[in-house]
Amino acid sequence: MRKVKKIKIKPIFATVLKYICVVLCILLGIFVFYRNQISQLTKLNYSYEASKRILFSKNKDYVLSVGENKTLNCAFESKDFNNKYLDNYSKINYVDHKHLIKNINKLLKIGYSNSDINIILSHGNDEDVVNFTKRDKVKYLEEFFSIDYAKIKYYDRYVEYSDNTGDTEENVVLMVNLDLDKEDYVDAVEVKDFSTDMLINKHRYLSEDFEPDDLINIDSDYASEKGMKASRVAVNAFIDMSNAASKEGYGLVINSAYRSFKDQQDLIDLYLREYGQSYVDKYVAKAGFSEHQTGLAFDIGSRNSRVFAQSKEFSWMKDNAYKYGFIYRFDKKYENITGFRNEAWHYRYVGKKISKYIYEHNNMPLEEYYVMFLDK
Repeated sequence: MRKVKKIKIKPIFATVLKYICVVLCILLGIFVFYRNQISQLTKLNYSYEASKRILFSKNKDYVLSVGENKTLNCAFESKDFNNKYLDNYSKINYVDHKHLIKNINKLLKIGYSNSDINIILSHGNDEDVVNFTKRDKVKYLEEFFSIDYAKIKYYDRYVEYSDNTGDTEENVVLMVNLDLDKEDYVDAVEVKDFSTDMLINKHRYLSEDFEPDDLINIDSDYASEKGMKASRVAVNAFIDMSNAASKEGYGLVINSAYRSFKDQQDLIDLYLREYGQSYVDKYVAKAGFSEHQTGLAFDIGSRNSRVFAQSKEFSWMKDNAYKYGFIYRFDKKYENITGFRNEAWHYRYVGKKISKYIYEHNNMPLEEYYVMFLDK
């Protein structure tokens, strides 16, 4: 039987292999340690890139003491990271802005506190904040921006309107957000999309070719004349409301519904001939600025009285219209906000959620609801 020869490794090669193994073991240990360090950070929802920078900037212990923090994560991911603002980053609320860290750095340099910066960031989008960083430090942030729906981009307008009127901060913010510091019909905003919560007034308009998405004919049983049209959702809601009123002995009828841009202009021309320019300027919306073009507004009459404001139907509507998604649109007490005189007959469909809220809050104007909840 033949003997197997044992391979002999020369001493020099054995030494080399030994060193290679030692090096590999060291590298493996470093890798395991590194992965463990990264893991401690990623478990707190720091990204891999942020975790690497945290380690190499020797900020791991600080970050672990803070814990999960989206602004810190964003800071360590950003090329604008500045280590001297590390503690500030951890105390500033995260917002999803493209230039968040750059803006924070600029605001800190200008001299704003962490709480000031939280106010600024929470009241504007990225573009608004970028523009705000270009100005000198302002003095009266909390006066206006304690109000949730105040906008940082309107700061100068708030100050000017406040100086001119002496109004409360809340009213100042409301009026400016609605562009009521501007002249009627000037620099108006075009509303392009149909929705039951859309706002149309003397500062928000519809184009000449705008038409509701769901325009339908109104059955003659519910209208004072044939050929009227309106939004399907508003018509169906009115039918339910009218039937409910009828069961209680009240008679409701639609006297006016959808009017196109051209219809509104024709109406203006008629009133100009009959009543003159001053009447039209005071009481009639310009074409494109009438709620009737939305298909969601009705002029409602009584089948039992010629004067709706003095009818039992009017009293019934004030107490019950909200149950069917309608609001009393132009209340006298809000003429300075709606821009239109009191119209007892004018009701607007907004849906039951909004109508209920408005009814339960002193029949607030739709403008106020819009500013509080819809104007994002």
